Amino acid sequence: MNAEIINPDNIPMEFIESEINQVQKEKNRLVAKAEFHRVGENDASEKFWWVPVKFNRIRRITGYLVGTTERFNNAKRSEERDRVKHSC
Repeated sequence: MNAEIINPDNIPMEFIESEINQVQKEKNRLVAKAEFHRVGENDASEKFWWVPVKFNRIRRITGYLVGTTERFNNAKRSEERDRVKHSC
């Protein structure tokens, strides 16, 4: 496990690893850092920091959502090049 773990209350690592695995599976994301604190006798407070998700630019060109234009034919490339670009 590559996550940084903050565990000042010495909660068993088996519990921490199972909680991290469960939350990664539920959220479909990787945990970068996790903090655990004991709350009561059988409970723990947990806080997670996530590994950033890589995001590519998405454009809408003639009704299609695309990330890159490398697979476009000449007509589609011309259409994208000649269109009016608006700024915010």
